[in-house]
Amino acid sequence: MLGSLIRNKILAGLLIFLAQFSAAQSAPPSDASKPAPSRSASKPAASANAPEQTEAPPSKITLDSSETLFSVFTALNTCGYDADLSQSNPVRSEVRAEVSQVIRESDAAARATQELCNFYRDHQQGDSARNVAQYVSLALNLDQPPQFNTKLKEADMPPDASYVLGFMPLLKNFYSAAQLHEIWERHQKQYDAIIGSLQEPISNVILATEIYLKVPSSGYMGRQFIIYVEPMAAPAHVNARNYAADYFMVISPEAGRINLAQVRHTYLHFLLDPMALKRATAMKNIAPLLKEVQTAPLDDSFKRDVTLMVTESLIRAVEAHQIPGKNADAERQKAVNDSMSAGYVLTRYFYDQLTAFANSPTGLNSAYPDWLYGIDVGKERKRASQITFAKEPAPEVLSTTAYLKKDPLDLAEQKLGEGDVEGAQKLAEAVLKQEGPDPARALFILGQAASLNRDVDSAVNFFEQTIQASKQPRLTAWSHIYLGRIYDMQNERDTAVQHYKAALQTGDDTTKPAAERGLKEAFHAPQQQGAKQDQ
Repeated sequence: MLGSLIRNKILAGLLIFLAQFSAAQSAPPSDASKPAPSRSASKPAASANAPEQTEAPPSKITLDSSETLFSVFTALNTCGYDADLSQSNPVRSEVRAEVSQVIRESDAAARATQELCNFYRDHQQGDSARNVAQYVSLALNLDQPPQFNTKLKEADMPPDASYVLGFMPLLKNFYSAAQLHEIWERHQKQYDAIIGSLQEPISNVILATEIYLKVPSSGYMGRQFIIYVEPMAAPAHVNARNYAADYFMVISPEAGRINLAQVRHTYLHFLLDPMALKRATAMKNIAPLLKEVQTAPLDDSFKRDVTLMVTESLIRAVEAHQIPGKNADAERQKAVNDSMSAGYVLTRYFYDQLTAFANSPTGLNSAYPDWLYGIDVGKERKRASQITFAKEPAPEVLSTTAYLKKDPLDLAEQKLGEGDVEGAQKLAEAVLKQEGPDPARALFILGQAASLNRDVDSAVNFFEQTIQASKQPRLTAWSHIYLGRIYDMQNERDTAVQHYKAALQTGDDTTKPAAERGLKEAFHAPQQQGAKQDQ
């Protein structure tokens, strides 16, 4: 009976601690988380203002070409896609001429072209950009030729890509009959030269963004940001997509240049979207602000999902600060006001926070949770209610109306924050079963879920497995800290100390205070009322 009471006490204490851990997004500033090219875009040496370590560093950007995208855009060009032809790289006209010659000389190619173009005409959208966007979504979800198999089940394809799925077998026939592979190979050197010319400017804008936000230029397993260069596309038609943890851009240079602001915008999404998804409790507190933007010229997704609103507002604040020039303050203020009028009503708040951030050694990962906690929702609602919204929407680079499938582990963490332990557990288990790219993170989430379910033995097992599988110092360190606290509550102080020391040995600065506190004194479960979190 006594053993059972002790065990129940341990379980209850652990439950309180882990419930607070999951809700840490809303912790006050004093306890908030401190927290390319396959041809990779090589980066210059970092400045002395070295970025701090973050909880989830981004992957290196990849700048590349794709025969699948080439095939799709060549097909569109053959069927009348002429947008910005005069401003395009010469390779576009060369490829068009070569394909036309094959069609003139081959009955099979002519028949394949007619079938393809009939489909293209029957599935036209309202404008050229929207029409092309659906084929970009399709191409990004197809494997390499000549098969062009879908990467996903048809039911899981993005909605706009699903609309043109019938294009796929027609493309396969056209690819073979029009000898696209041979044409693709003949122009590889031109593609490589274009990519080579873009490496330095893209690397520079990414490096400048990382230095400004004080984040590291290092890899993160399981995430990728790929920029595909496709000169068969119109330079004006920049397409960006977010599928699960991966981000893609399809760009075409004009006179050897691309819109670097659009590259930066998508990269900021790549950095910031996961941070917002991990803070469900904080986002829930901010959500009432959405009531004030229902008449704004925003896509409906921004009116329903506060994480989109928060992230886009922050990105636009960063972009305003990045407008160059010593005397550019008036232009920066106009950019902020324009974003507010477009419905991104936290732009002013984040702009003011970034003003102080620029002169502080604090990095993005440490500052971000403080910014969320510092939002006075009542004040911001009052400010938003006084805005006269614009009549027309502001352009958005990254598609929000296209399919935005969240990383299942991001969703699992979000569900933990919302108290849906069973939902989080199912998502993490599915990732392990499918042998996903980040098993350690899935095991860590299962450890949290087991703890919240008062299953200490399973929690210990999952945290130990996380340590074995993890390649991320922060994840390893927190697993040791969890174990240390569990053993402290079981009165096994020597074992607990070993885990706190192991956490320090990972070299992760964000977990150092928690590990040092564990060494200084044994952990005792905090009281549920008024307790503060340290992650």
